[in-house]
Amino acid sequence: MEIVESVRKVPLQDPSGEEFCASDLTWTKLGNVEHHDEVALIPYDRVDAFIIGECSNVECPTRFHIERTKKRVIGSLKEYKDDEYLEYRKYWCSFGPENYGEGGGILPSRRHRLNTRNRAARPQSMRGCTCHFVVKRLYARPSLALIIYKERRHINMSGFVCHGPLDRDAIGPGAKKIPYICNEIQQQTMSMIYLGIPEENILEKHIEGIERYCGSNSKVNSLASQYVHKLGMIIKRSTHELDLDDQASISMWVERNRKSVFFHQDTSESHPFILGIQTEWQLQQMVRFGHRSIVAADSTFGIKRLKYPLFTLVVFDSRQHALPVAWVITRSFAKPDMSKWLKALIDQARSIEPGWKASGFLIDDAAAEIDLFREIFGCPVLFSLWRVRRSWLRNIVKKCSNIEVQREIFKRLGTIVYSIWDGCNISLALEQFMMDFVDQTAFMEYFRASWVPKLEMWLSTMRNHPLASQEASGALESYHVKLKAKLFDDSHLGALQRVDWLVHKLTTELHSSYWLDRYADESDSFQNVKEEYIASTSWHRALQIPNSAVTLDDKEHLFAKVVSQKDSSLTHSVWNPGSEFAFCDCLWSMQGNLCKHVIKVSMICENLQGRQPSMSFRSFEEVLMDLWRKPVDDSFALDLSLAWTHQMLDQVQKLVELNNSTDIGIVVNNMPLKWVSKKGRTYTGKRSSTLAHPPNNSNAKSLVVQKKNRKRKRLSRLT
Repeated sequence: MEIVESVRKVPLQDPSGEEFCASDLTWTKLGNVEHHDEVALIPYDRVDAFIIGECSNVECPTRFHIERTKKRVIGSLKEYKDDEYLEYRKYWCSFGPENYGEGGGILPSRRHRLNTRNRAARPQSMRGCTCHFVVKRLYARPSLALIIYKERRHINMSGFVCHGPLDRDAIGPGAKKIPYICNEIQQQTMSMIYLGIPEENILEKHIEGIERYCGSNSKVNSLASQYVHKLGMIIKRSTHELDLDDQASISMWVERNRKSVFFHQDTSESHPFILGIQTEWQLQQMVRFGHRSIVAADSTFGIKRLKYPLFTLVVFDSRQHALPVAWVITRSFAKPDMSKWLKALIDQARSIEPGWKASGFLIDDAAAEIDLFREIFGCPVLFSLWRVRRSWLRNIVKKCSNIEVQREIFKRLGTIVYSIWDGCNISLALEQFMMDFVDQTAFMEYFRASWVPKLEMWLSTMRNHPLASQEASGALESYHVKLKAKLFDDSHLGALQRVDWLVHKLTTELHSSYWLDRYADESDSFQNVKEEYIASTSWHRALQIPNSAVTLDDKEHLFAKVVSQKDSSLTHSVWNPGSEFAFCDCLWSMQGNLCKHVIKVSMICENLQGRQPSMSFRSFEEVLMDLWRKPVDDSFALDLSLAWTHQMLDQVQKLVELNNSTDIGIVVNNMPLKWVSKKGRTYTGKRSSTLAHPPNNSNAKSLVVQKKNRKRKRLSRLT
């Protein structure tokens, strides 16, 4: 094979078919006699087809994960070589590079029976595979990708095949005859076991996953049955108590689960206990859904009942549900201590995606270190009302017996909160409120002790920061309620003061629940799980209520009636409609939660004239007005404020248009840049007319449609 010294001499290849692999390409040696790599040049939009083809290797079926990523911005290099990258990604076989097999480099075989009653379970799927390649999107030619294969064989450091049907030294009965169980199948099976799904259903799904690699086989089914049964026995017999001493037990857990710990600090005289947990899957979701999006916090959970309070960082997934991506267990919320683990968390995300950045950080506690979040995340901080609303409503229902009094108290508290932008005297309004309801002694004692000393701080935070929408607040509350149901189970009340129990519950049951929710939605399997996941927030449940089921009081709109979708003879009343502090008489609302009836009525009231806007929209108006209120003599500041204001208004108008449109094609056609000209915007050289303008002939149009459909099929298989 001839060695070439320039990428310009590497031929461009575009194999036919939806998928292709390394054997379908002609490889070229690039470099010099002393050092050279085997490379191939393909269109950048066909990289996914190449990866799918490599995953479908008959001898070593696998999946590839991104081990490292680097990016550049067009125009950042004044001088560059032909092989400089615009985007750089290193793909590694998911059976490596680490080797968790027993014995290190060479995995022991099972040719001889072990003198033990219970056979050991299979190790994790990382088995030291060295197969990996690099994909470079060329800086000089962004429409092309250079594939550099570092190691094409699926072997370990000792040169032996380490997974797949050709692996002669695999661990486990019959493992050399069937493909090794990948991470996805193993996690799916474990999640179903943790969630208490019957073993028959687990086995059915487990066999379906294995048959994707090796086909149907009676021997495979028998071995799969053994594997599921043994894995279930191991999980059922596992315990959170690795040691009688809680501190020693959690130290042992940290040593065994280093990959799931992003920060750990033992208790000492000068340092508090801090444990930051983030699994590999959670890290992937943080990078996927948190980049250029909203990151939120559910803070100080269990501050009265747990040994150490729980701080959760969540992102909002493709359905805008709150998805936990990190848990921090600590009693210290001092700025220096929080700074340590926050920086460690950000560094971990940027090790996968160097340019990772949040667009906003949502808090639910007015006492939080707002400046710290703004500094570390480098984004605006928003405030959510869900914790205030939930606390007030729960205690009103609990401590006031008369439902009419409950409605009036909740409405008056909402009026006080709404008045933060009107220049009203909060102290006088609060004093009048307490005088009017002085006979409600139980609630007033709670309110004086818990809220009066700090109410000014909470109202100031609401006034000075943008407020989150009802959808975001409902998603956060939904996660909080699910977390509470999982952790505060009566059968575990004796273990609440142990950290190892809390860690065990988070990383097994709760993690498995969210993993299976996302998997069911993206793979369109487990329909019952998917339906429950979709309807897990009040916002999505509200969308299922038709407008015809809602009727408003014709006179003053003091209340609204919502017909139940399950029982048409049942009707729920929503008082103070259209407000964040609306009061519903349904069971879910009486427990302090934001119910679907309140949200649905708010949606209806948005289009009514004379109704006050939501607090989040009112807060947005205040932000725009603050930008506009600049002194006229400060000309540059005024220009900048106007530019920001119009930019924000333009983005909001586009979002509103997209949300209200029933045909996405109309919105796309009105855009100044067409989808077919996307390549032309990233090309560094002289733009080609074929890239800048859509082709006119029918053959070219059919080619574009065919490639688009082909890409959709590939992406659906990847997900």
